[in-house]
Amino acid sequence: MARVDYLNDPNAPKANSIAVAVSAFIQDDEGRILLIRRTDNDLYSIPGGQLELGETLSQAAVREVREETGIECEVTGVIGLYSNPNHVIAYDDGEVRQEFSICFRARRIGGSEQTSDESREVVWVSRLKLCGLSIHSSILLRIEDAIRNQDSAVFT
Repeated sequence: MARVDYLNDPNAPKANSIAVAVSAFIQDDEGRILLIRRTDNDLYSIPGGQLELGETLSQAAVREVREETGIECEVTGVIGLYSNPNHVIAYDDGEVRQEFSICFRARRIGGSEQTSDESREVVWVSRLKLCGLSIHSSILLRIEDAIRNQDSAVFT
């Protein structure tokens, strides 16, 4: 399913649903950041996705990282809560979603990099090389918050 993210766009379609989503910011021992290249919009992103019935938020983050990257992780903290109503995601099935997204800090505990139906590429990227990648501004915000705020969560 294809998707288009709109942020502060007066021509964006109006949201018709809301979903709880999670994402995970993971760095390796060299400080590189785990990213995927999404199959639905071809942008780079930290791994994440929608909460499923019967799981906790941290379980969802661990599952999404595993599904999208092959990496096993454990959640170590909260980076922030993101609920900007001016950020909507339009899907080709007609859904226009306002997400309520929780971004977690996590650390790798195992696994090996592998792509999935949702990720055409799994890479570890240095902070200096982030600017050379196509990353939606909402994801860049989460990465910047993770790098800048080591001790407290942000709320938007």
